[in-house]
Amino acid sequence: MSHQDSHDVIVVGAGASGLAAATALYTAGRDTVCLEARDRTGGRLLSALTSHPERALDLGATWFWDGEQRVQTLAARTGIETFDQHLAGDTLLQETTGTSRLTGNLIDAPSRRFAAGSQSITSALAAALPTGILRLNTPVSAIHPDGRGGLAVLAPAGTLHAEHVILAVPPALAMERIDFGDTLSSDLVRLARATPVWMGAVAKVVAQYPSAFWREEGLAGAALSRTGPLQEIHDMSGPDGRPAALFGFAHARAVRAGFDKAVTAQLTQLFGPAAATPEVLHVQNWSAERWTSPSTVQHLADYSLFGHTLYQRPALDGRLHWASTETAVDHAGHIEGALTAGMRAAHAVPLNA
Repeated sequence: MSHQDSHDVIVVGAGASGLAAATALYTAGRDTVCLEARDRTGGRLLSALTSHPERALDLGATWFWDGEQRVQTLAARTGIETFDQHLAGDTLLQETTGTSRLTGNLIDAPSRRFAAGSQSITSALAAALPTGILRLNTPVSAIHPDGRGGLAVLAPAGTLHAEHVILAVPPALAMERIDFGDTLSSDLVRLARATPVWMGAVAKVVAQYPSAFWREEGLAGAALSRTGPLQEIHDMSGPDGRPAALFGFAHARAVRAGFDKAVTAQLTQLFGPAAATPEVLHVQNWSAERWTSPSTVQHLADYSLFGHTLYQRPALDGRLHWASTETAVDHAGHIEGALTAGMRAAHAVPLNA
C-alpha cells in the first residue's frame, strides 16, 4: 500500500452491509476496496463449524423472516440452503418459584435459518469479488478530508485515498476506533456515540448435544427465565435436528468466572439430566469483541436512534456514507437491515463521481 493507493470508494467493514455495498459498487464498475479489521468476513455473522458436513451453529445473527426479500434473494442467487426454524412443542418458564410448562411455542415466530450458518452469506459475497477488493487484517484508524476533494483513510500499511467512504461498522464503534478529527458535526458525533450496537451488550451461548432430546418430550426448546444467566432460549438444531443444539442470550455482564457451569446448571434444571453434558458449549461475548463493540456498549440503550435521519444522508460534503444495520430505516438490527443499509449507501455514491 502506498500514498498513491487511490480508489473511487473505500468500504470500511466486511460484514453483510459492507460486502453488499462493495458488491453493488463493483458491479456498477466503480474502483472499490473493502477494508476489514478482522481476519475473516462476517462481522456479527459468525458460524461455528460442526462435525456434520456443511452444517454450522450461529454465534451471531441467526434468523430471517418473511418479507425480508434481500436475504431471500441473496440466498437463492448464491445457492445457500435455508430451512424453517423448529417451532413445534411447548415453552418452559423458569421463575424463582420453579419451572412451569406452557402449551405451545410462545417465543418463536415462523422464520428461516441458514444450514451452513449465516456467515455463509458473507463468504458467498466475498468469493464473488475479484482478488484485491477485500483486504482482511486492515483496521482503519483515521478518516479525514485529503485536501484534494476526497478522503484520506489511514490503515496500518499507509494511507489510501477515495472519492467516497462507506462506514459499514456500528456508529458508536466508528466514533471510538476511528479518528475523524473535528470534521463531523457535533449533532452527528453525539448521535453516533449514543446509538446502541445491535447484539453488542449480549453474550450468545450455544450448547450442542448428540440429539435433540427435548423434542422427544414435546418441548420446542424454547424457554424464558427470570432467574438463570440465559434469559431466553431457543432450539438451534440444524435441518432434521442435526446437529442438535440449544442457544440462549445472556447479558454480557453475566459472563464471569463460573458462567459455563451456571449455564449448564440452568439448562439441566429446565430440560433435565440430558442437558447437563453438552458435547460443546460455545460462549460468544459480543461486548468483548473489539471490532464490534466500543467500551461504552453496555450503557447504550436508546434503540429509537436506529435509522436516524442523520444516517440517511452523507457527511463530509456528501462523501462519507453510513451503512451498518443500526442505520437502516427498515429491519434495523436484522441481516436484512444490514443488506438494505449497504445497498442504500452504495446507491448514494454518484456513478460519475
